[in-house]
Amino acid sequence: MEQQLLVFVTVVDKQNFSRAAEALHMTQPAVSQYIQMLERNVGTKLLNRNNKYVRLNKAGEIVYHHAKEILGLYTKMKNLVDDLTNTATGELSIGASYTFGEYVLPHIIARLREQFPLIKPTITIGNTHEIEELVNSNQIDLGIVEGEIKSKKLYIEDIAEDFMYIIVSAKHPFIKQEDLTLKALQEETWIVREQGSGTREATEGMFGKFQFSPKDMMEFGSTQIIKESVEAGLGVSLLSHWVIHKELKLQKLNILKIKGLPVIRKFSLVTPSTKFQTKASEIFIKLLRDKEGYDII
Repeated sequence: MEQQLLVFVTVVDKQNFSRAAEALHMTQPAVSQYIQMLERNVGTKLLNRNNKYVRLNKAGEIVYHHAKEILGLYTKMKNLVDDLTNTATGELSIGASYTFGEYVLPHIIARLREQFPLIKPTITIGNTHEIEELVNSNQIDLGIVEGEIKSKKLYIEDIAEDFMYIIVSAKHPFIKQEDLTLKALQEETWIVREQGSGTREATEGMFGKFQFSPKDMMEFGSTQIIKESVEAGLGVSLLSHWVIHKELKLQKLNILKIKGLPVIRKFSLVTPSTKFQTKASEIFIKLLRDKEGYDII
């Protein structure tokens, strides 16, 4: 009966036997047979049809209304039973930009493996543009990025906020100064990430907001190298609070108190626009949405 109802609802929604057959990956005669079986079961005709259209009659309207409810309940029942009887398993490919991937994601993966040890995650680290391309081409299941996503084919959901601060070495002369402005750092060497990075995008956004143009910049492709360079006194940088947490505790880096800061940006979950997801993906996304999961440092 469930298959008969599914075929019937699809025919009504598509308003055509051929389109319904295509959607269901069935032949048109098979679709017609299921409709005839359903009409025999309920004891009356349900559809008015000709060569141009398929429409519900009064009896069909009643069956259609309840069929959608029945199918919805049946699907929910199967999902609940599946959750009880099947352990989540399988591959899960995750892409993340550097900040989230290197400093936040390992903690969430640890929670995932603790609760669902048969899920096998693989992680790809890249800048926002690279992760967007991988999700877009279906090479990974999902991505977490902090930069702007340009593709209209992807589903984007904000999942966390990131606070970014200007950092300097522990011996920098501005450490104890209050009410600094960004202009005070005009003569500093700014150490920034490469183009395409979400951190670089946030840095340039800050420059634009304060109409600030540094006289000297160095571009590095690694956040770790930037931290080491700032610690060595080579310059200043704008980095996430997640990235600099340990160095602040060890007093190797310091945050400057700049008016108008910190910069606040969003981390976003990026998935293909299709509504279908593996069970492993669904479980991981639930962990991402659990805000307690970001209280990790």
